[in-house]
Amino acid sequence: METYNIDAKDKVLGRLATEIVLLLRGKNKPDFMPNKDSGNIVIVKNIEDIKITGDKLEKKTYFKHTGYIGSEKFIPMKEFSKQELLRKAVLGMLPKNKLRKQQINRLKFEK
Repeated sequence: METYNIDAKDKVLGRLATEIVLLLRGKNKPDFMPNKDSGNIVIVKNIEDIKITGDKLEKKTYFKHTGYIGSEKFIPMKEFSKQELLRKAVLGMLPKNKLRKQQINRLKFEK
């Protein structure tokens, strides 16, 4: 396992998330296999300097539902911190299988 340090200063949220997912899954290694967890540790610095393009901060909402009738909530993007937004973006790009939790736990944030 290797450790990668990524500087998030002036990078777009989605493009940074794809770069992180590539490293977390280990797709940059020659012995990559989708059913094996051979990824890396990724440390992201300067999270507060991430760019969010367009009017997403005001217009984009995230859906949350507890399972009870009438308990659906729409939370605007501006209520989340940049760290939570990056984590949500990376989590959405990882494959939905048993390796997902192991891979997202190797994503670290540094101030």
